[in-house]
Amino acid sequence: MTDVTAPTSGFAPLRQKVFAVLWIATIVGNTGSFIRDVASSWLVTDLSAAPAAVAMVQAAATLPIFLLAIPAGVLSDILDRRKFLIVIQLLLAAASICLMLLSATGLQSVSSLIALTFVGGIGAALMAPTWQAIVPELVARQDVKSAVALNSLGINISRSIGPAVGGLLLAWFGAAFTYGVDVISYVFVIVALTWWRRAATPDDVLSERFFGAFRAGLRFAKASRELHVVLLRAAVFFAFASAVWALLPLVARDLLDGDAGFYGILLGAVGAGAIGGALILPRLRTRFDADALLLGAAVVTAAVMAILSVAPPRWGAIVALLALGAAWITALTTLNGAAQAILPNWVRGRSLAVYLTVFNGAMTAGSLAWGAVAEALNIPLTLNISAIGLAAAGLLFHFVKLPKGESDLIASNHWPEPLVAALVDNDRGPVLILIEYKVDKTERPDFLKALAKLSNERRRDGAYGWGVTEDAADPERIVEWFMVESWAEHLRQHRRVSKADADVQQEVRRFHKGAEAPVVSHLLSINRPQ
Repeated sequence: MTDVTAPTSGFAPLRQKVFAVLWIATIVGNTGSFIRDVASSWLVTDLSAAPAAVAMVQAAATLPIFLLAIPAGVLSDILDRRKFLIVIQLLLAAASICLMLLSATGLQSVSSLIALTFVGGIGAALMAPTWQAIVPELVARQDVKSAVALNSLGINISRSIGPAVGGLLLAWFGAAFTYGVDVISYVFVIVALTWWRRAATPDDVLSERFFGAFRAGLRFAKASRELHVVLLRAAVFFAFASAVWALLPLVARDLLDGDAGFYGILLGAVGAGAIGGALILPRLRTRFDADALLLGAAVVTAAVMAILSVAPPRWGAIVALLALGAAWITALTTLNGAAQAILPNWVRGRSLAVYLTVFNGAMTAGSLAWGAVAEALNIPLTLNISAIGLAAAGLLFHFVKLPKGESDLIASNHWPEPLVAALVDNDRGPVLILIEYKVDKTERPDFLKALAKLSNERRRDGAYGWGVTEDAADPERIVEWFMVESWAEHLRQHRRVSKADADVQQEVRRFHKGAEAPVVSHLLSINRPQ
């Protein structure tokens, strides 16, 4: 992958053959998934008219992503991503085959529908961070944001086609045939992934293991304040906006007197609106920043829910959902782009999984909550409550600004190899690292402010403890310390430090007196004799 940063066309990633093939394959696969989902969402209304049951199907689809996205992100960072994706496609195909057979034999029930939707959600949980993490492998660095936007566009092309086709197939041929079409779509994805000759990852003695990688990912997420802002904004938006997705089948059936075909048309309108939104989004980005775009998405989504609550004419509902699609893709690409822009490659899959966990956790909790509210009150009142909440939250959190993502996250590789008297076992630890500075008393306040910024970098890159001390006999001798869990993890720290982090370290170093660099010591734990 090249390191050119010149601006390019929004469709430039499609010039990369591998990206283009996989992009088309994901459109086919996601189209099948939307066909499956519209069949399940409508079928549950035939099996049970209770709003809570309908909402539980939506929750069953998103709950696994909430529970498993972080472990899936760890796996995406330590396994061969191509092979992992193929296994996931086989799992999804198996779930759809079961849905097809149960529907064909008349044995489908609410319980089996929810259970198999949950299995499908497991597949989606495992797949989502992996698909997103492979983007930097497929395109040049300057095309990553465009590739992310194209992925969102592809999903919404599927959203515009899949639900409409699914509704028609369900109305004309029944649920079993509809699920069968979804099974076929996975074949196309598996063929494309098999065709992709991903570059082999060389053996590395510092390769991470699952639990160590899991802890490292959580440490990064805990220490990254920029990621915290993205997660907060996502949680607030999707918690309120989930109401429209949880209740849309009942809106179509009860408020608009529609059938399965009309429900598919409504979902297709969302996808078509998203495509239109994706096409105009580059122009909007030249005029509005990310915070303004997210606020606009919240206001439009709230307005759509308010319109649906009054049971408009069917054509009015279709127009409203076109607007919903444009708002939805604006929110998704804005938040996802902000997350991608602040993540280094070594932890990209895990951190995107944290983002997906928050996103789907908000969708799951919101779906269950709004389903319960609709059961207690009614659908129109519930939609109005969520609309008011979303608009108010959008205005309030507009002042919590999203990160710009302008830091250079390429590895700097400027740390020298640590000096050792003998070879150190990689699993030995914990390791205490000391950095000794000589700082004038007059410059100490500014030095400590700079050092506080550096503490976040240490924690993001692997430290689980950090502190600063002074020498009682020489107050100008200040020692920064941090701890990592093993020698191998400290060596990984050497690889993880970015050019942006190097700039922060240089800012700290300028306070150090003397021609010599600060003294660095590595202290290894000694097992006490029994």
